[in-house]
Amino acid sequence: MECKIYPLNELKEYKHVVILSKYKGEIMLSRHKERSTWETQGGHIEKGETPLEAAKRELFEESGAVKFKITPIFDYWVGDDNSGGNGMVFMAEIKELVDIPNSEMQEVKIFKELPKNLTYKDITPVLFENAKIWNSQDNH
Repeated sequence: MECKIYPLNELKEYKHVVILSKYKGEIMLSRHKERSTWETQGGHIEKGETPLEAAKRELFEESGAVKFKITPIFDYWVGDDNSGGNGMVFMAEIKELVDIPNSEMQEVKIFKELPKNLTYKDITPVLFENAKIWNSQDNH
């Protein structure tokens, strides 16, 4: 699986959103009920939704975040020789959490750095690394 990064709004037809979440200054990841690995919040954009609307919905559904600041930071493409899809990556600063709604996610956990047991080990580190690059450019 390959992950390519693009400037925000360069890709058009978006299929997915990914949210890189921070809570109390640390990385917050979710664990799916059927897996023992950790992942970012995110998912498919539903028909009629904007990427921002999808990101807000997925963030709540997969983490229980009810108060947050969410910002789009860049576009990405993930795929292989046979298929792939465009997405938009968001950064979320979470201020308040409630229990995760009844969804596919079992729990959320806070990490000082990305754990080794990631669901999407070829994708998640690339997105976090590029988020640092984009954030440092925004601060100059």
